[in-house]
Amino acid sequence: MATAHFRFHGELSGFLARERRGMGFDHACARAASVKNAIESLGVPHTEAGRLLVNGKPATLARAVREGDVIEVYPHAAPEGCDAGEAPAFVADAHLGGLARLLRMLGFDTAYDNTLADRDIIDLAGREGRIVLTRDRELLKCRDVLRGGFVHARKPEVQLKEVATRYGLERVMRPFTLCLHCNLRLEAIARAAAVERVPGRIAERYTEFVRCPGCERIFWQGSHWERMRAMLGASLAAKIPDG
Repeated sequence: MATAHFRFHGELSGFLARERRGMGFDHACARAASVKNAIESLGVPHTEAGRLLVNGKPATLARAVREGDVIEVYPHAAPEGCDAGEAPAFVADAHLGGLARLLRMLGFDTAYDNTLADRDIIDLAGREGRIVLTRDRELLKCRDVLRGGFVHARKPEVQLKEVATRYGLERVMRPFTLCLHCNLRLEAIARAAAVERVPGRIAERYTEFVRCPGCERIFWQGSHWERMRAMLGASLAAKIPDG
């Protein structure tokens, strides 16, 4: 066993047992434990650890814990994980259907299927380079999850703000460019082709339409679009462009 002194900063403290929050404490670690092993045994998923200091020097999750180490763990600095101009792709677990829909609304490729098991989510994330979003900390502790985010909030609109802040989504969002049902990129469709499939009053009022190549739904910038735009703007406290 090796006893080290731990201090978790910011929101990471919320993962700890109540008596350990907001303070430093000693913890006996298993023999040959890495920092990753140690912090996860305390309840903090490795995906949530940003900057690590061991005895005042930068360290990695793979570093072995030694007797007397002083280990400080900080949350990720925002925005995290996105190169400039590159939009991240996500996979949301079964409890985050509302968040998945809102992310799609902002134009972010978000896989969601409430029948997927944890192993399926992990495999999909690894195969397609997606960030795992979940409220299940045990899922994020899996060593095969390379990029993931624990969603603290319970309401989808607040979850959206949380995820947008962590990953800098406001810089790369392309609202209303994905089908909310199929997660596929919407395509422009000629008005002449669209008017045959929409109500007459819609055909008379609007001139621009898009369709989903998967479900074949037709979309236009009507009152529902305006309500979605207002809701997104309120959630992010930002102006939402047309898309």
